[in-house]
Amino acid sequence: MRVLSSLIILFAMTTGCAKHSATYEQATATGTAAEAESLLNEGMELWAGRDDAASLKGALDKFEAAYTADPTNREAAVLLTRGWYFWGDVKTDDQEEKLAAWDTAVQWGGRCMAINSEFSALMQKGNETERTAIRVMNKDDAGCLYWAASALGKWAKLKGFSTLLKHKDTAQAYVRRVEELDENYFYSGPDRYFGAVYAVAPSFAGGDLDKSIVRFDESIATQPGYLGTKVLKAELYATKRQDAELFETLLDDVIAADPDAIPELGPENRAEQAKAKKLKANKSDFFAN
Repeated sequence: MRVLSSLIILFAMTTGCAKHSATYEQATATGTAAEAESLLNEGMELWAGRDDAASLKGALDKFEAAYTADPTNREAAVLLTRGWYFWGDVKTDDQEEKLAAWDTAVQWGGRCMAINSEFSALMQKGNETERTAIRVMNKDDAGCLYWAASALGKWAKLKGFSTLLKHKDTAQAYVRRVEELDENYFYSGPDRYFGAVYAVAPSFAGGDLDKSIVRFDESIATQPGYLGTKVLKAELYATKRQDAELFETLLDDVIAADPDAIPELGPENRAEQAKAKKLKANKSDFFAN
């Protein structure tokens, strides 16, 4: 596990770990679209076992090889962004390793976004920011935007409040564009994302618990099978509201749920159940009484 973690940090260092935003550029193809598709399929077989760190790392290697063969393979780029986000979220408890994984996800998100030729053209002109250029993104780009925003938000939050303030507008702009393109992307992801944003942010930076619960509840009502929304609502909303009963109810619901109710989400849901158990065990850290 430590070897895999070291690989994350090394990869992030060689792809711009010191940068605080993605590089929106596309690589030169080294293979063919057919070769990329074959590598992608091999990666998907490993991806199914992403509960296991070695299987996830193997999948990411295959996805990277697929992207290198054909940098227009958007599915490989999305999965690289999502996969490195997932690694940072659940595969390590070390803060530096989390930062490195999420930075890597942001970099892949930039490459993923650059597959949209209109977006790339706008960025190359030099008079646009990523927040304005994303207006040309289409529904196929939703995954690039969503996972890049998710990773950027996690990375910035862990770096500290000043870094979070610096990057929040970019991350939120990405998710707003996702919401315009596909409001239900990744199991009502935009509602879940803004439920978390409104809960975490102080009032002067847009925080609003009334808006938070509306967003969380909409996400849960729309996609009850994705357990991560209840975990976030417990961790961020219930603790800030100091509602211990809601905290326990949400976490108990997650722990008792069938993680495979949505088969393709089994690994994510099992990871959320582990988070729920940990949060419940540490309840006294969040509540005064």
